[in-house]
Amino acid sequence: FWDFLLTMCGITGILSFSPKNWPVNEHSLVKMRDTMIHRGPDGAGVWLNETANIGFGHRRLAIIDLSETASQPMHLYANKLTIVYNGEIYNHSELRRELIELGHNDWKTQHSDTEVILHAFAEWGVDCIQRFRGVFAMAIWDSIEENLWLIRDRLGVKPLYYAQDERGIVFGSEIKAILEGPERRRAVNEEALFHYLSFLTTPAPITLFDGINKLAAGTWMKINANGETEINRWWDALDNVEPIINKNKNEITSELIIQLETAINYRKVSDVPVGVFLSGGIDSSVNVTLFSKDTQDPVKTFSIGYQGEQKSVADELPYARIVASHVGAHHHEYLISQDDLLGFLPDMIRHQDEPIADPVCIPVYYVSKLARDNGVTVCQVGEGADELFCGYPSWIIFLFLEWANTLPVPRYVKQLGLKTLSMLGLEGKLYTEFLRRAADGLPIFWGGAEAFPESAKWNILSPRLRRKFAGRSSWEIISVIRSRFDKSAEDKSQLNWMTYLELNLRLPELLLMRVDKMSMAASIEARVPFLDHNFVQYSLSVPSKIKTRGFKLKYLLKKAVSGLIPEKIIKRKKQGFAVPIDDWLSDELGIKAEEILLKFCSETDFFDANSIKYILKTGSARQIWYLLNFALWWNEYIGPHQRTKNLEF
Repeated sequence: FWDFLLTMCGITGILSFSPKNWPVNEHSLVKMRDTMIHRGPDGAGVWLNETANIGFGHRRLAIIDLSETASQPMHLYANKLTIVYNGEIYNHSELRRELIELGHNDWKTQHSDTEVILHAFAEWGVDCIQRFRGVFAMAIWDSIEENLWLIRDRLGVKPLYYAQDERGIVFGSEIKAILEGPERRRAVNEEALFHYLSFLTTPAPITLFDGINKLAAGTWMKINANGETEINRWWDALDNVEPIINKNKNEITSELIIQLETAINYRKVSDVPVGVFLSGGIDSSVNVTLFSKDTQDPVKTFSIGYQGEQKSVADELPYARIVASHVGAHHHEYLISQDDLLGFLPDMIRHQDEPIADPVCIPVYYVSKLARDNGVTVCQVGEGADELFCGYPSWIIFLFLEWANTLPVPRYVKQLGLKTLSMLGLEGKLYTEFLRRAADGLPIFWGGAEAFPESAKWNILSPRLRRKFAGRSSWEIISVIRSRFDKSAEDKSQLNWMTYLELNLRLPELLLMRVDKMSMAASIEARVPFLDHNFVQYSLSVPSKIKTRGFKLKYLLKKAVSGLIPEKIIKRKKQGFAVPIDDWLSDELGIKAEEILLKFCSETDFFDANSIKYILKTGSARQIWYLLNFALWWNEYIGPHQRTKNLEF
């Protein structure tokens, strides 16, 4: 029987730099491991070496029937190599055949991709990851060299966190596992808070927990037994990208569909039911249509709507039904109520580990739960298409602003306009922030999920934090990414810059984490075919002028899928995975939010209380949601735990 694809797991471990003074023990490993039962309810494993300087823990979610020989932690060559791994190597069969030809014949399993990783590492060292087509967060212990390798996949689909000090290093798929590690203190990383208020999330490598970091996407980390550490970026989205210059639009669209279909076919492999999250937009519609090709049984599709009349969002369910009917799917729907939100909110905060202040977390959880309740363990999702093909309406505005910023307008004119807006009391407005960036010679686009403009952020921070961060801005995060882009990009168009920034910040640390954390909360594996690295690199090789035409969103992708999905879906107005947060905050949630935020301000010294009161009265619902998420996180993870447990929603 099949025994491969130990997917969607929870991994954790400890490496001690001084095992005599700080030995690794099985009790700690099990305690850390079992904070993540939701990531792996189907089995568990633990391993500790003889000298008690390293140990691994593993939880597993069964996607393919699993044999004991494929369980983790897994060893090779009498424990010379040991691995715990969360993910899937889709081309493991091809790699296994190649390794057999190179003389690797001592296989314990017939189909385990975990075992393929170990043999590949033994053959090629850490460079083996360049050969992997898949997603992964893994830890490998090399007992000969006494090196621990922590590795995160190219796009950051899988999370990996760590905490290192003079005693050793603790790592895990989730922060809550690290918090259960030996003698782990809890404190707020205030620098992370400063950037959270800009990006709705914390940029790698920092987290909101002081002393706990996350491995950046496409990065590996090597730590030896003495604590010497090396971190290296092993993949970048612009690697091996050469602009296509000798092909017409029809040739490109044909190749695009072939690339996407290949990515989807790789992700169809499973011995449990696989479904598709279906919003009725282009991305999920293409996903389910290509997924349904050459399948014997109807695909299961899952969609989310909202109870009652919601003024702030449109009903997407009719479009989802059109697509489900088009492919002959077994379609399932669920309508979220405000009671669902209030009941789930405490669990949402716990599962996020650190705030992912996007209200889309709520429908992602409930659509995942819907799939799980209907016997599905694996679902395909459409993340990445908007970033690769200019799918956001705001991007058209940014492209215009970036073009306008290239016009020969003297800098002093921009600065004069900036002073005028400030005199009119418009300092905290987003358009004032855009003009400030233009006057400073900076890119206007800082990502698609800006929470607060820089000047508005200063008003929110307490006087103490204003003093602490005087003279700083979140441009310091963007500038590192911009430097890599300027160095590597052959096509330095504004559209390419926007895509590259999103692939390095918003996608791995916000969008993909909301999918990972919320789907895993329901014990569901989410697969992202649009972020297959070969498809991403092909998309980046397409000239920007071919991707867009006028003010049309997803122009190239729409051309590519014409005739594949219903025309009504292609021509519909962009909706996105919307959430009626405005409606909810005008009701019971708004009352709770005000109570929680004002109490939070009275107990802590992070926010200016008067500014928070002003935002509660005049700010947008989304800004209130961003602040509420931080306060709830502090209540859950940092503040007095007894009060948190008694907090009702």
